[in-house]
Amino acid sequence: MTAEESILNKIQILITNHFETPKKAFNFFDEDHDQKLTKSEIVKLLKEAEISGFIRGVVSSKLIEGYDKNADELIDWEEFKLAISKIKKSDS
Repeated sequence: MTAEESILNKIQILITNHFETPKKAFNFFDEDHDQKLTKSEIVKLLKEAEISGFIRGVVSSKLIEGYDKNADELIDWEEFKLAISKIKKSDS
């Protein structure tokens, strides 16, 4: 399992074990309720997913870089769904 797959797996476990749906997970971490996840909100998600503190900042930047399709440096619900779909594909 690659590092990316390991991180995505931990995120999937967090979402599956603590939230009824991915949308509820997204809303929980969207602290300012603007329907977008900021880097700091993503870092909190990664902390809850038990991603090492040492790499959270790097991973959050890479997640934004990889899934931020409209280049606003935020992850909106549609972009989050794309990330979730990749998690589900890597789990199959």
